[in-house]
Amino acid sequence: MAQLGGAKAGDKTMLDVLEPAAAALDESFAAAREAAKDGAAATVPMLARKGRASYLGERSIGHQDPGAASSALLIGTLEEAAR
Repeated sequence: MAQLGGAKAGDKTMLDVLEPAAAALDESFAAAREAAKDGAAATVPMLARKGRASYLGERSIGHQDPGAASSALLIGTLEEAAR
C-alpha cells in the first residue's frame, strides 16, 4: 500500500496501525493488538494527507481514520484467533 499509494506512517491511514502492529508482532499477538489499538487512536489528532479522508482537509482532524480503525479490528481478531 505504501509503495502503490505513496502513503507513510503519519498520513492518517491504515499504515499508522499496520506498521506498529507488525513491529510488535515479534513480541506477541497481544502486543500487536495493543500497538494496533494505540496506532488507531493516534490518528484522531492527525490531518489526513492520503486516502478518501484527505478530501476533508482540516475537518479530518478530531476523527479516527476508518481504515486505521478497521485494521485495528482485524489485528485484534487475529490475536483472538491465535489464542
